[in-house]
Amino acid sequence: MADNKTQITPQSVNDFIDSVDHPTRQADARTLDKLFHDITGWQPRMWGPSIIGYGQYHYTYDSGRQGDFLATGFSPRQANLSIYIMPGYADFDTILARLGKHKIGKSCLYVNKLADIDLAVLKELIRAGLADLRERWPVTPT
Repeated sequence: MADNKTQITPQSVNDFIDSVDHPTRQADARTLDKLFHDITGWQPRMWGPSIIGYGQYHYTYDSGRQGDFLATGFSPRQANLSIYIMPGYADFDTILARLGKHKIGKSCLYVNKLADIDLAVLKELIRAGLADLRERWPVTPT
C-alpha cells in the first residue's frame, strides 16, 4: 500500500509562518501556533508543505491500510484558515454551534479569520477532538 502523501518534513514552522504573505493570516497563524502548543504541550511540526501539526496518531483501518497522521493542527491557506480535528467533526455540533462564523468539511474547519470565532470555544473543540482521537488510536507527541 502507498504511504500517505502528507508526511512530516524538516521545514521550520517559524520560517513557514514568516512566509505567509497576508498580514492578518500570518498573525492568526502565530496565534494558532501558540494556542495549539498551549493546549497540547507538543512542539509543532510541518506536515507536507503547508500544514502545521501537533502530535500524531497511528491508525489501522479495517481494510488493513495503516499510517501516521497529525493529531491536530492547522494551515494558514490563502483562502482561509484550515483547522484539523481528527478524526472529524461528526460529534461536535453543540460546540460548533457556539464557535462563530465557520464552515466544515470531513476533518477540516474553515475560518476566514480568528476574529470571526470564539477562541475559548475553539480551545474546547481542540480538546474534545484530541479526547475523541485518543479513544480510537494511540496519540503521541511529534
